[in-house]
Amino acid sequence: MFTDADMLRLQQDQYRHDARNHTDILHLSKNDRLKHYGLHFAKYVGRLARGSAELISYDRTIIDTMLVSLSAANTMHQHLEAPTHLTKEDRQIDPLRTYADAAGRFADACEKIDHLEEFIPIARKANTDIMAWAVQMACERDLDLESGLRRRRGELRDRAFYIRDQL
Repeated sequence: MFTDADMLRLQQDQYRHDARNHTDILHLSKNDRLKHYGLHFAKYVGRLARGSAELISYDRTIIDTMLVSLSAANTMHQHLEAPTHLTKEDRQIDPLRTYADAAGRFADACEKIDHLEEFIPIARKANTDIMAWAVQMACERDLDLESGLRRRRGELRDRAFYIRDQL
């Protein structure tokens, strides 16, 4: 399980990763970035809903969810705390419904941006719940999150073959 210090480190790692590999997204306005992350969450819910018909694994979708959640938190200046297990009230019978609920609330917050309605508290709460879902699913699946995040960031980093790191 993660500590608050672990979460801060993960957010810092994600910031460095995004600054190097996702300048296209970082150059968007913060509102557009949040909408982009909301679309990612919807895409991941769709992956999970397809079940065995989906080529991308459940475990990779958990990792991808965490990466986007970290990026969204950084965009909103949200200091994520160590997730606790979801309470009985927050869990649905089907874990996918828990994620879909939170992703839907994040999308609702993104939609409120265009209407100039208050959205940050809704987006932050939804993002917190998404992260809690991802950590809980990883624990239940005995998924090593630290190595999974490092591996996935490496894959994404390799896509940006044209970036030369300073030695």
